[in-house]
Amino acid sequence: THADMGYSFVSLSCVALCLEHQREDGHALVPPLIWKIKQQISTDPTLHADFAPALGLPEFTRRATELALGRECRAVVENRVLGIQTVGCTGAVRLGAQLLRCWYNRSTGWRGPVYIPSPFYAVFQAAGLPDVRQYRCWEAGQWAASEGHVLEDLRAAPEQAVVVLCATAYCPVATDLSQKHWKHLAHVLERRKLFPFFLMLGQGLCLGDPEQDAWPLRHCVSLGLELFCAQSFSHSFGLYGERVGHLLLVLKQNTLLLALQSQAESAVRSLWSRPATLGARVVATVLSNPANLAEWREGVRSAAERCVLIRERLREKLRLLGAPGSWDHLTQQGGLYCCTGLSAEQVAFLAKSRHVYLCNMDYVAESIHLALTSPL
Repeated sequence: THADMGYSFVSLSCVALCLEHQREDGHALVPPLIWKIKQQISTDPTLHADFAPALGLPEFTRRATELALGRECRAVVENRVLGIQTVGCTGAVRLGAQLLRCWYNRSTGWRGPVYIPSPFYAVFQAAGLPDVRQYRCWEAGQWAASEGHVLEDLRAAPEQAVVVLCATAYCPVATDLSQKHWKHLAHVLERRKLFPFFLMLGQGLCLGDPEQDAWPLRHCVSLGLELFCAQSFSHSFGLYGERVGHLLLVLKQNTLLLALQSQAESAVRSLWSRPATLGARVVATVLSNPANLAEWREGVRSAAERCVLIRERLREKLRLLGAPGSWDHLTQQGGLYCCTGLSAEQVAFLAKSRHVYLCNMDYVAESIHLALTSPL
């Protein structure tokens, strides 16, 4: 089923592509730039061990907003944007869901539903949003994003419905819509008065350029759409244990900003009180320093290129092994994750019989071949 394949996609992506930030012994590899900045922060006597404000470090939220929207964004200039530091991307989604229930519900009379492309049911339901529906976003058997299915389902959605969208590497198929398709989608969002909730995971790691990865989000903001965006900095900065996330809120009118900020502060205190500071300081230090920023951009580009190489190696190895079917979809996808097309039973075989979690490429490919050809 679609839901089962969604979970299969998540499981195997961790096998195939998260090798980018792994050493041979399986431990996370922190990029040299990030390690250096962590050391500088830990030895800086001017940094006090004070708690961060409830909405996070101001320098971090400012830099995270600039990374997502660009420095010249009209919404930023008009003070219609609120940035909130969160506990990872899941924390950003959870906080956004709670604000939808409190703020968006009261301001528009919204009663749901929320349309999602991936398994985020529990996060939205935990925030008191029971009407969560899944829309079609892929072409069955081709493992590619389907603009036609997305547009068809969203045209049928009730006005003011919330739509969760992946800015890059569309989950669960890890393929991108073209800019032309995004323009069609934005037109439907605008005409149907739908509320976009973007997910931006690992900005820059899909196309190798943070600006290109953020294009769908920036396009919707340029049209004057009101929206939320959950950002994650785990993969793109090698901050896997720090749980650095960010929730971006773009409004149509700045007169509503203070009221929404007050509701956000109240919600944050009930969820995690105050965010941690180390990871946020690392991100802010990278993004605020031109030399650090240039080095980080080069690292992101190299990581994206390595992910492409891993896909090519896996496809070629499966071809040489004679694995059934075509595996061209592996190289047509992008980002850190991939949809293999394996069934839930085949993924269970990989985990239970072959213990595939983080391994070398030959073993991964041989295990996939066995999952396809062995009686399960």
